[in-house]
Amino acid sequence: MTELTRTGVEGLDDILNGGIVKNSTTLVSGNPGAGKSILCLQYLYNGVEQFDEKGIYLSFEENEDDLREAAESIGFDNWADHVENGDIKVYDKRKLLRENDFSSSLEILLDDFEDEQYDRLVLDSLTMFELFFDDEREKRTYLLKFTDILKENELTSLMTNEQGAVFPDTDIGLENYLTDGNIYLIQTPTDSGVNRYVWVAKMRKQNIETDIFPMEIAEGGLRIHQNASAFSMMSEDDAPI
Repeated sequence: MTELTRTGVEGLDDILNGGIVKNSTTLVSGNPGAGKSILCLQYLYNGVEQFDEKGIYLSFEENEDDLREAAESIGFDNWADHVENGDIKVYDKRKLLRENDFSSSLEILLDDFEDEQYDRLVLDSLTMFELFFDDEREKRTYLLKFTDILKENELTSLMTNEQGAVFPDTDIGLENYLTDGNIYLIQTPTDSGVNRYVWVAKMRKQNIETDIFPMEIAEGGLRIHQNASAFSMMSEDDAPI
């Protein structure tokens, strides 16, 4: 039987038929402001609070103080305590970009993997991660190596990916092949603000709900609602493949 890691995100584990496959890597894609970083904060925070699972947050875009403020702004009041006692380990952009060399950063991470047992990991974001590398071949090599290391250390991981389009990009990049799951966070503008949705497009070894579900960001993070049949966002011609 496939072992699962529950996200604790309201509605998401139902769509995933119980959770994310343990020791897998899932790509979380969306345009700016769609909620990718909030989902990542929530995933690690819920891991500690609800499931006694420790996590690592790799941020190439924010510093540690910014992450704490973001977490506390949506109700994760114990975030700083979990970081202080080591249940959540944060590597922010100042640490990760200090040497301007991913090999150096990777050595630091490997030392931590050997010293402590972690269960969850977030990499936010792949867009900034790729700036370490001069060419596509180097990026491919390190991304393959890194995803293998995550699985060898039994980490269930989320990686965020920035996309400019409102609707999911149907171009298949390297990151799509290397990851076991694909979750798209979508936001569409309206006269009064935005509508938000989540679409789980792929999850290997797992039966999932592949409809597009409405979502909101509120106190406590993301919440996904199950009334997907009440609306249709895309025509068949526009739907992602």
